[in-house]
Amino acid sequence: MTPPVPRLRIDLPIWLAHERSVVRERFPPLTRDLQADIAVIGGGVTGAAVAWRFAEAGVNVVLVEGRRIGRGSTAASTALLMQEPDEDFTALARRYGAARALRIWELSRESTHEFSATLDRFDISCDLQPRDSVYYAKTARHARELRSEHRKRVRAGLRAAWLEGAALRRTVGFDATAAIRTRGNAQVDPYRACIGLMRTAVGAGARVFERSPVTAIKPSKRDVVVRCAHGTVRASRVIIATGYATPYFKPLGARFRMLTTYVVATRRLTLSERRKTGLDDVMVWDMERPYHYARWTSDRRLIFGGADRPLVPARQRRQALEEGTRAVHADLVRLYPALADVPLEYAWEGLFATTPDGLPYIGPHRRYARQLFALGYGGNGMTFGFLASRLLLDWYRGNRTKDHDLFAFSR
Repeated sequence: MTPPVPRLRIDLPIWLAHERSVVRERFPPLTRDLQADIAVIGGGVTGAAVAWRFAEAGVNVVLVEGRRIGRGSTAASTALLMQEPDEDFTALARRYGAARALRIWELSRESTHEFSATLDRFDISCDLQPRDSVYYAKTARHARELRSEHRKRVRAGLRAAWLEGAALRRTVGFDATAAIRTRGNAQVDPYRACIGLMRTAVGAGARVFERSPVTAIKPSKRDVVVRCAHGTVRASRVIIATGYATPYFKPLGARFRMLTTYVVATRRLTLSERRKTGLDDVMVWDMERPYHYARWTSDRRLIFGGADRPLVPARQRRQALEEGTRAVHADLVRLYPALADVPLEYAWEGLFATTPDGLPYIGPHRRYARQLFALGYGGNGMTFGFLASRLLLDWYRGNRTKDHDLFAFSR
């Protein structure tokens, strides 16, 4: 028997707490045998994007989710739609060369913009807001590294504004040494974005089922059968959009490092309290590893996260949550002392997978016939998940390019 899948989050994220005030989306469980062109396993943002894109292209799609749609890692996300991968341009260029690194960044930027445009196109209500990101350094050593990173980005043709001094303080609200400001990013409510995109997929013809954990995947020369407790899906291909290699794919586990991130959110601030922080309408993240990140919500709550650590055993996760969110709150107050007496209303953690180069795996694996994967997004789950939907549709149609090689298991 396959080992149990770990919970993808602990405690109630702000998005699900707010969701109580809106209509709760329900999808039925799978209770019969179905035929499809493509079966999708995973009901987060990636699965929703895949189901929508394939269905809109006229492909017969069935999606199954073991728990509830959008309530795993997606709901734990801080939903920064960022074009910058977790690895700096410098690191990717060192590993793969400047031309390939540039293409990775271009694809990430295109995905960020296309995702935002898609949410607009279908009028998906998810608090989508354009935001610049500010990537900052607090030490002289990090500032030198950041200056070198900025020069390499500009030399490659990537837009990147340099910030320092008073201009930087006016933007982030505290003293930092230097920063790169990147335009064209965005933020959303990840749960509503996922549900809205899944509704759109259903409208395009996709069939979606939740509370239907997969018990087996049986490929043959002609097709593949996905077995659930009370039904099956027989398809030409199956797409694994679970975010990481679940225990069912144990041989792939060594390619991923499972990390837990910790997030807190303040109560709604008054206008005066918000002004005292000095933080502008930007998303900020630092050069520390693990890095910290912050963003505003539309109702003036400040979300702050970080303190990433390797996944601990299940019995220790509650204690780790308390320790992690306490550490994150302390870091928040160090940056913004004006928030010292402002209570937190939400604290949660989420599980995500990273890879050695910070890039996802998108495409087939020689060990698994008739199966395509979209796994290991790191901190850019929404951006790379949406990119995966496009690359996988191209692959399915036979339009395979050098872009697929950038994210292949064999890279």
